[in-house]
Amino acid sequence: MQLSHLRYLVATAEEGSVSKAAVRVHVAQPSLSRQLRQLERDLGVPLFERGAGRLVLNRTGRALLPGARAVLAAAEALQDSAAYHRRGRIKRLTIAAPTVTLTDVVSPFVATMSPDDPVVDVLGADGLDPVEMLRAGADLVIGTRRPPAPYAARELATLPVWAYVPNDDPWAARESLTISELVSRPLVALPSTFTAREALDAAVVAYGGSYTAMVEAANGTIAQALAASGRGVAVVSDDPRYDLVPLSIDLGGEMLAIHLTAAWDSSGVAASTIADVAERLRAWVVHVYESATPTTPRLVDCPDA
Repeated sequence: MQLSHLRYLVATAEEGSVSKAAVRVHVAQPSLSRQLRQLERDLGVPLFERGAGRLVLNRTGRALLPGARAVLAAAEALQDSAAYHRRGRIKRLTIAAPTVTLTDVVSPFVATMSPDDPVVDVLGADGLDPVEMLRAGADLVIGTRRPPAPYAARELATLPVWAYVPNDDPWAARESLTISELVSRPLVALPSTFTAREALDAAVVAYGGSYTAMVEAANGTIAQALAASGRGVAVVSDDPRYDLVPLSIDLGGEMLAIHLTAAWDSSGVAASTIADVAERLRAWVVHVYESATPTTPRLVDCPDA
């Protein structure tokens, strides 16, 4: 049994016909048909129901298809591992993070990387567990939760959640407001899966209050646009837009904030490379936000765990 035969099996199953599968794997149709029959002989069982010019997986074929995919995935992982050791680096790095973090943190950081660094892909991870994202294929996950061992983690920063008001608002001359003041007015917030909303909800519960009124916005940009149009106070962690004024939200000596943590698989072959990217990201966040105004984020450095 050859890996190429398993690739042809998967392609034929997914395309639904030998002709389409042959185009996909760049093999002549007669040759592909012969090799699928060879795979059936090697396994000792028929895999397809043949008729009307189409191949449809039979019950046995459907049962064996996940195993074929698993073998191909394992072979690809082995090739990636060998390539890493051969080159001493990885070509691509997938970073998963909440949408706002991808926009305001990850994308500007990627702009500082060099052509010798891995090419960065990104995945939105709003409301998703970091372990879930790592298992789904992300190399580096940025979120608010620290995963358990064997995953490594590095705290990046504690970044503020702002209350945004127009520059003609009665609060515009202030630098901060209390949570009790905030909930006394209509708010524009993000859905509950977003980290800024999670932090806001937790603060309101701890305060023992409730919302006067709230409009949910799909993202931070729309939330600020709604605030600019007078719909309410936008509570987001995004950078300012539309000439809005950012106010810190005082929880009684501590400001409402999001605690960002980078996590990765410490047992992976590229762990040292990913850890280096995580440390560079942490240093970049410190550099960019160390002079932030009106409130300087509390930047945290901790050892890998």
